[in-house]
Amino acid sequence: MRRTIVSLLTVGLLAVGTALAAPAAQAAPAEPAAPALPPAPAPPPVTWGACEAPALQQARAQCGFVTVPMDYAEPAGATIQIAVSRVRHTVPESRFQGAMLVNPGGPGGPGLSLSRLGASVPKGAGAAYDWIGFDPRGVGTSKPALSCDADYGGYNRPDFQPANGAEKAWLPKTKAYADACKAKGGKLLENLRTEDTVRDMDQIRQALGQKQINYYGFSYGTFLGQVYATMFPDKVRRMVLDGVVDSRHWWYQGNLNQDVAFEKNIGVFFDWVAKYDAVYHLGNSGDAVEKRFYDEREKLRKAPAGGKIGSSEWTDIFLRAGYNVGEWPATAQAFVAGAIKQDSAALIAAYDSAASPTDDNNYAVYLATQCTDAPFPTSYSTWKADNTRVDKVAPFETWGNAWYNAPCLSWPVEPGPAPKVDGSKVDGGPLLLSETNDGATPYAGALHARELFPNSRLIEGVGGTTHSASLSGVACTDDKIADYLATGKLPERAAGNRSDAQCEPLQPPDPTKPAAPAGG
Repeated sequence: MRRTIVSLLTVGLLAVGTALAAPAAQAAPAEPAAPALPPAPAPPPVTWGACEAPALQQARAQCGFVTVPMDYAEPAGATIQIAVSRVRHTVPESRFQGAMLVNPGGPGGPGLSLSRLGASVPKGAGAAYDWIGFDPRGVGTSKPALSCDADYGGYNRPDFQPANGAEKAWLPKTKAYADACKAKGGKLLENLRTEDTVRDMDQIRQALGQKQINYYGFSYGTFLGQVYATMFPDKVRRMVLDGVVDSRHWWYQGNLNQDVAFEKNIGVFFDWVAKYDAVYHLGNSGDAVEKRFYDEREKLRKAPAGGKIGSSEWTDIFLRAGYNVGEWPATAQAFVAGAIKQDSAALIAAYDSAASPTDDNNYAVYLATQCTDAPFPTSYSTWKADNTRVDKVAPFETWGNAWYNAPCLSWPVEPGPAPKVDGSKVDGGPLLLSETNDGATPYAGALHARELFPNSRLIEGVGGTTHSASLSGVACTDDKIADYLATGKLPERAAGNRSDAQCEPLQPPDPTKPAAPAGG
């Protein structure tokens, strides 16, 4: 899950069979169940004050901190602070429906700004909630925040392909990053598993004085929701999970599945560019556009644009097109800047806005969670064999994704058993959302969550390729979310292993027409 969804949201911002066709990873040894932890003391209420971010000030948000244990196995020991924000309900108290926590994904995505999300819910349904954004532990304005090597993302990084010397360059580079995290992470590095953030979420609930929470999670945030509902089922009121993570493939196999899904989606993007060849002049067929992409990548490998944008940066610029059709025009313009205009400044700007390794805090927490949530294969030979096989059918993303996650090969904290999900005790939801060809969280994950949560409902954006597309203006989907938040109403549960409601997906833009005004 290489990107948080926060930059794709309007407020701030593969086919199932194909996804599962990625070769199976080496099975990890069975892990014992995690021991029960002693109860943590209830946190004090939040002391609310002014927010520093202008966007939160404009939304009349309040900000504060929730004090939680650093290590829940030692609840009376050292503490950390979780930054929270709140946009209060505007309905009369008799219609107040409680607090709504929001998480943008990641792991490692900052979520403080997402207290503004309620304004994007149609029919005024968001007005009945206090919307609570939070920076998860180690992230953003939470204290302490983790950073390992601020220059790691950088520019002109080694090429991703083993045939071009990637192993010799990337294996020591990724190990050095893991070593830097060991040197700088301290005790926090040992306490950044999904369950730690989930326990923080329940501490936030208590600090807000709420018997239950409502929750809206995007991308990795859907896994936080699934695990929260497993650990605290009686504390769940209403829950919306958009871009649903598959809890069976946590994390190594899930990354291989992503590679196959993104290969399909980048092909759809290339077809779209070809459709508008009169605008972009990059080729009048998807195959021609694809060839130009790889030709340009090879040129940049040999001579990076502006000395900064090489083949790896070029690939990362295009990754955003696999996430969201709304990113297609900007990605196509970056394509034009590189392949036609030789505009290195535009390429550098495109990379800076697209590549999460340039945000070391985001990347460090991403790895600290992913590398310790569940065991990874410990031998590079396994990684090499699996990624070589996948690369043959999915060359766009496979090795870039592998090196992105490769610090897990030498991560200094032992992994725990993978978090378990059991939604059998949850009533009235959750409401699940997924487009059919979501690349970051393939659709099979939404179907599996629907199976694990027998009272859930799944809305499918039929044929779409966008990851976490809700509240983006698709009335069929957004109105159903509004109805659920307003009254608890859900679509009828369909028989069989399928979605319960079908809606149109988020539509690709038409670059021949003026751009729509930004939402939120």
